[in-house]
Order: sequence, then structure tokens, then C-alpha cells
Amino acid sequence: MPHVPRDSAVPDEITLNVALLGPDEQRRKAVAAALARHPGVRCHEFSSFPPKLEDLPRMLAQAYEAVIIDADSEPDYAFALAESLCANGRTYVMAYSAKADMKLAVRFMRAGVREFFTLPLDPAEVSAAFVRASTRRAAPPREGSTAAKLFVFLGAKGGCGVTTLASNFALALAQESDKNTLLIDLGLPIGDVAINLGIVTDYSVATALQNPHRLDANMLSTIVVRHSSGLSVLAAPADFTENPPSTSRDAVDKLLALTRETYDFVVVDAGSRVDLMGSTLFEPSAVIFLVTQVGVSELRNANRMISRFFAARDENLQIVLNRFKSSDLLFDEAQITKALTRPAQWKIPDDYASARRKRETAAPMIMVDSAIAESIRWMAKAAAGLLPEKNGKKGFFSFLR
Repeated sequence: MPHVPRDSAVPDEITLNVALLGPDEQRRKAVAAALARHPGVRCHEFSSFPPKLEDLPRMLAQAYEAVIIDADSEPDYAFALAESLCANGRTYVMAYSAKADMKLAVRFMRAGVREFFTLPLDPAEVSAAFVRASTRRAAPPREGSTAAKLFVFLGAKGGCGVTTLASNFALALAQESDKNTLLIDLGLPIGDVAINLGIVTDYSVATALQNPHRLDANMLSTIVVRHSSGLSVLAAPADFTENPPSTSRDAVDKLLALTRETYDFVVVDAGSRVDLMGSTLFEPSAVIFLVTQVGVSELRNANRMISRFFAARDENLQIVLNRFKSSDLLFDEAQITKALTRPAQWKIPDDYASARRKRETAAPMIMVDSAIAESIRWMAKAAAGLLPEKNGKKGFFSFLR
């Protein structure tokens, strides 16, 4: 038997079960040969794509930590398969092509594919990809559980009220659903979630991001703080440090993988962190609440973000107009919709009294009856699937008038 050279760039302790889907035998064998260089990678070859998309993605997600797809064979079907696999949020999906086609690569990456290789494979790129795939694995899921629903609050620009909305939404979600809910503050180097909720923490998300190799369920339990409402919080640092935490997408990916196996709902205050767009934070299955205000710069930024990052999203992109006051608008609703390229799903009213009370007492807005509290609770109920169906569809995507 011929000797297969070992790739020393991959640590010995890394083991991965990989499914290789390649109808073209020549290309598939070339990829399989590259995988054989890694002793901890166990590869199972599939010589054809599944005839139906419904069942195989679920089966592959359960049996394999990574799936590699031939993007050249039946490109549209390969794309649909990749998109379906990425939607479960637990499988590290890669693709390969014999062509250096940037448009093809971007299309697959936007669907959630984590790595896109061009043949012949670069051994260093493959080794690095396997290291990244291995770091995404978290503690085994609870029996009978599925990955938590992920809700990400993203601001069109600073000052839109992302942290206030994310904090109060997460609290309302925990209360309304009575399910295990976690709020993560990625507002680095310092964030305001803890202040918004009136809590003090000894540890922060920096602990997790600086030590991804140590991150497991036990470590997570020591750095998460429980709010009096029952909401779990992984806050940002309360002060600047000499060594600010790295927010590499691999560290963020591992944190999300672990927390989504531990909680029922995970809510993330992402600030305006478009630098994390390549991480699982923005995977297709995540619900993105894009927060903006009705102003020239805010609507312009929102338009650019939607066009650049979310043009292909439908229901999983929720536009939130914060501090909305129809009597003071410079634009009518048709102009706002045109600027955003789609209607806004949520309108959070401008309630000065409630905002002032929050600043003076550091108490969450939803703890006191107000128009803002009512709006946010409706968002939370919709997210938890607690609103009645209307016209055959959930109220999750209806307007809040």
C-alpha cells in the first residue's frame, strides 16, 4: 500500500467525520487524496447527490461534523444542498470547484458555506480549514434537543439603540416563552448590556473568546450571570483592558455552537459588527433584527447593509425602526420602504418618559408598562411563536402599527 504523506499542520488530537459529495469521480478522488493526508479525518465518499433534499441534510448533520460538496456538478442543486445543510447551524459545510470563479464562491459563502476551495487543493488551506472545523464542535447536545434559535440585533450605525432593544427583547423572550434564554453582548471592547439590565458581572464574554480551546459547558456555567427575571447573560467587559479580547470568527463560532446546544434561545447584541459577517452569527437560519432610525444617514447605512449582506434574505431579516414618531418624519412610509428596499416589520415608538426612567433607574424598559414595553413584548412573542396565525402565516412577520 503506498505511503500517504501526513500533513503536520493538523494537530494529532483533531478528529473529524467528513462526508464528501462529488458526482464527478476525478474531482472527488483528487479531494479524497488530499483528505487522506490527515490521519484524524475520516472521509466517506458519496458518488452522487441525493435525489431529495428533505432527508439527507438531516442525516448528514447527525453523522458528520463536516460536509464537502462539489460545486461544479449540477451547480444549482449543489447550492440548494449546501444552503439546506447550512441552515441547521451545526454542520461545517465546505465546497470545491475546478474553476477560480469568484462569483460562484461568493454565492456559496453567502449561503453559509464556511470554506471554498479551488482545485488543485492547497494543503495548507485544507489543514487550516480542518482546524477551524474542529474548533466549532461544542459539547454534545442535550438528549432530544436541537440547536437554539439565534436572534441577532445589528445596528445600521452607532446610537440606534441596539443594546437597549436586544437587552429588553431577550428579557421579554425569557419571560414570555418561559424557556432557557441567553443574551450575549459582543459590544467589545466594552458593552452596555449589564448596565441596561442593572447587573454586575465578575466575568465577561472576553473570557470565552480569549480561551476558545478551554470553552465547554462547565466553563460557560461559571461566566454566565443570571438576571432576576431568569434571563442568562454573558456580558461584555465593564472596562478597558490592556489586552482586548480577540473576536476571531472561529472563537465566535465555537461560543455560538456551545451556547446553542445549551439554551433554547440565544440573543446577541452585535452592535454594528459587520466584521463578523463571515461567522455563524449571520448564518442563514439566524434571525437578524436590523435596527435603524428614520434619518438620512441611518437609512442610507441600512440600505447599504441590506444590499451588501442581506439581499438574499427574506423572512429572517427583520427591520426595526427605533424611536419611531410618525408626526416628526421627514419621509413618508413609501419613501422609507423604498430606501430600505423592503417594508419594516417593527416600529418601536419614541417614548421619552420611558427612556428617561431607564437612564435614571437602570431598570429594564419592559419591567414598566409603556408603549415601548408593549412593542418589544410583541416582538418577543412573535419570535417565540406565541402569536396566532393570520392568513395562514405566523404573525412574526406582520407590521406593528
